[in-house]
Amino acid sequence: MNFPAELRYTKDHEWIKLEGNVATIGITDFAQHELGDIVYVDINTVGKSLASEEVFGTVEAVKTVSDLFLPVAGTINEVNSLLEKQPELVNSDPYGDGWMIKMTVNSAADVEALMNSEAYAALVG
Repeated sequence: MNFPAELRYTKDHEWIKLEGNVATIGITDFAQHELGDIVYVDINTVGKSLASEEVFGTVEAVKTVSDLFLPVAGTINEVNSLLEKQPELVNSDPYGDGWMIKMTVNSAADVEALMNSEAYAALVG
């Protein structure tokens, strides 16, 4: 499994990459592997301010639907439009073209408080 060192991770298997006060968020390689073939991503929270751990959307795989939890508080700015026609990008490129949202974070310190790649790798064993 791949857990890039420059990202931060949550216990709910989301990753976050902070650039300035804008964060890109997706699900981890572990999460996409556990879900299986992803067939639909449903995110309709653009423009909304949400608290940490609030549900910002869902991801649908062949066998299950799973909630997506926001790693930190902030405002959702953008949804990855590629996922409308190519949800399988979450499986094939979870840290690249398979990203899910971009958001403005309320506090960069909240991102730093999340797990680093070593701690996340230990969590998923």
